[in-house]
Amino acid sequence: MAEIRFGTDGWRALIAEDYTFDNVRAVAQATAGWLLRSGQAGGGAVIGYDTRFLSGAFAEAAAEVLAANGISVALASRAAPTPALSHAVLDRGAGAGVVITASHNPAEWNGFKIKQASGSSAPPEVTGEIEAALPAILAGERSPGGAAPAAIERFDPNPPYVDALREFVDLERIREAGLRVAVDSMHGAAGGLTAEAIGEGATTVRELRGEPNPAFPGMRAPEPIAPNLGALMRLLEGGVHDAGFATDGDGDRFGLVDERGRFLNQLQVFALLVRYLLEVRGERGAIVRSITTTRMVDALGERHGCPVFETEVGFKHLGPRMIDEDAIVAGEESGGYAFRGHIPERDGVLSGLLLLDYMVQTGKPVSRLLAELYDELGPHEYDRVDVTLREDEREAIAANAAAAAPSEIAGLRVVSRDTLDGYRFMLEGGWWLLLRFSGTEPLLRIYAEMPSAGQVRQAIAQGQALAGVTP
Repeated sequence: MAEIRFGTDGWRALIAEDYTFDNVRAVAQATAGWLLRSGQAGGGAVIGYDTRFLSGAFAEAAAEVLAANGISVALASRAAPTPALSHAVLDRGAGAGVVITASHNPAEWNGFKIKQASGSSAPPEVTGEIEAALPAILAGERSPGGAAPAAIERFDPNPPYVDALREFVDLERIREAGLRVAVDSMHGAAGGLTAEAIGEGATTVRELRGEPNPAFPGMRAPEPIAPNLGALMRLLEGGVHDAGFATDGDGDRFGLVDERGRFLNQLQVFALLVRYLLEVRGERGAIVRSITTTRMVDALGERHGCPVFETEVGFKHLGPRMIDEDAIVAGEESGGYAFRGHIPERDGVLSGLLLLDYMVQTGKPVSRLLAELYDELGPHEYDRVDVTLREDEREAIAANAAAAAPSEIAGLRVVSRDTLDGYRFMLEGGWWLLLRFSGTEPLLRIYAEMPSAGQVRQAIAQGQALAGVTP
């Protein structure tokens, strides 16, 4: 059995191999211990789950363990997106939340996410404490204390979450605009929620893959990126719809397709959302971004007098920093964006609603908004390549990346190198290349942001060569 470790966001493992009921109960017991030691158990816990195989049963097992420790539990009565559960933690004043989900991972995976009382992902110091307690629990040395079992309440997290969306965005304005929106829910937990939030009116929502399906057929994994969104892009190419949205398996990530059927990458979307917040909503304050996302937001922040803070990958870093800085927005390359005044956690449905508001308030389609962004900041091209690894390759590849010291990448001079999260090469003009191991899957990810698509391809090829991997 592999060691239970929390990665970028939660513990994830293959169902029936390491993701078993015994292991879920052990992680739940370690979580209960942390809650009791931290003094937050009095607020109880919220537990939810996504549409994956046995997620509801795993959530019930976790709820039973927490309740056996005297911690009252509000257990979701149906699959719900992670942002709805994060919202429930805040709304109910709970001490913590647990979400049974593997987010965007392939269908054979499941996971265990922990949310703090703030609604944000548990930071490394919390997950580290939980990990440290696991060996003794798995060895049978620790069991629930003498507390009387607490109650398990069933509740529906979606209605209060949808109400919160309606408070954050002027949905009446969107409802009356007459837009035609297509939404690909990828058989995940956010199915139906965009249409429910907008409601009946002149704007219509057509949903693809809205029904739950734990096999996630027709895709490698429920991640809202171009290779998985062929049907959505073809639908938009027909010229009937104004925008196409996609959300991942647990509804916290967002993908965007313009009215011509072209997929916008996650860096473009984040820059558009930041520009909307600054120039349409007139918000001011800090911006938080991960190391892997666009420097366009740095330029926008500078233009509007807003400081930009950089973190490692994962909302376990972004969320707490967002709270500390009272940031207006936080975003990462995976398509996760969070907004001040909502929850300090990614929200795919809200991201789409804000893009609709951007379109309605400016009267411009997505393609025009992107063109204006580039008119203002100049071209920024980006790509990411994922290389699947065998476990016995990782050490050698890491050694290759650590030893790499190129003077140029894609014809641009290397001005610095760091290891904030992976192996990053900063180039003249603010461009960059990053080699980084995934925190959730056996992958080496190679990222590049460059002034041209040709230079992106060249940089990624150089990154593969530096790491000693083949495409």
